[in-house]
Amino acid sequence: MVAGRTKPFESRSSRRRGGAPEVGHTGFTLIELLVVIAIVALLMAALLPALGAARKRARAVVCQSNLRLWGTTLDLYAQEHEGRFPTNLSGGAGIWFLRGVFLGKDDPNANASALHGFETKGIALCPMAVKPGRGGFGGSASFGSAQGHIQGIPGSTFASWEITSPAPAFRGSYGYNSWLFRTFSWPPRTVRGRRLEPDVLSFPNRANIPAVLDAAFLWGAPRDSDPPPPREYGGGAFTMPTFCLNRHRGCVNAVFLDWSVRRIGLKELWTLKWYDQFDRAGPWTRAGGVKPEDWPQWMRKFKDY
Repeated sequence: MVAGRTKPFESRSSRRRGGAPEVGHTGFTLIELLVVIAIVALLMAALLPALGAARKRARAVVCQSNLRLWGTTLDLYAQEHEGRFPTNLSGGAGIWFLRGVFLGKDDPNANASALHGFETKGIALCPMAVKPGRGGFGGSASFGSAQGHIQGIPGSTFASWEITSPAPAFRGSYGYNSWLFRTFSWPPRTVRGRRLEPDVLSFPNRANIPAVLDAAFLWGAPRDSDPPPPREYGGGAFTMPTFCLNRHRGCVNAVFLDWSVRRIGLKELWTLKWYDQFDRAGPWTRAGGVKPEDWPQWMRKFKDY
């Protein structure tokens, strides 16, 4: 040994019998690997529902943001037209309002800002219902004295509706309260035989009048006696099932006539002011005597109103 130096310490366990140091074992055994896989699987199983719920909440936020822009569009149009929306007896004039342009027989190439100064294509879809559904529909859709005809595909809870003709195709997953695009009354209000176009900005209690909502069809004209849809993923056209969709965890989103946006419980739809004579304490409300067992099975878990 050299003076002033010490030999490094080596334990007996660090040497093999031949004098060479042992190499540490770094691999996984099969059991250890299976344990790691099981832990990862458990973590994924715990996280996936939370991630799915977070994704749905984010989509609901985007949906409400779209509806706020619809509220701005409706408000500006109403202010520029003395509080009046385009009206006819069927309420179909609002179809062209959703699209932003009337494509009738006389002017198939009309400017997209012909009805209002907003491009509606970017706010027409709820993120929960982007792809079109199945089936087909067709009918006339006038705008004032001009006549048009449309063909398309209806939507459902998680499917959008689509206008396929006149081209170009236009897709959406919101629908409007068509009572606002007729006379907000049944039978229609008339003055000296002429249909009265109401000033929607003068209506009382506008915070309870729905304007545009999550929907399976372009428009609906609900009545207080309309029954709920028997199936969860059905949807419908023209009546309350148009809007009674389990799209946002037992709710739909809506912009009201005061331009506020909020969630609506599915059973709450029967308590809103859809038109003047709508009975908000009708047969499908607690005040009207509905019982929990009266609802379809898929709706019984939702809050009563």
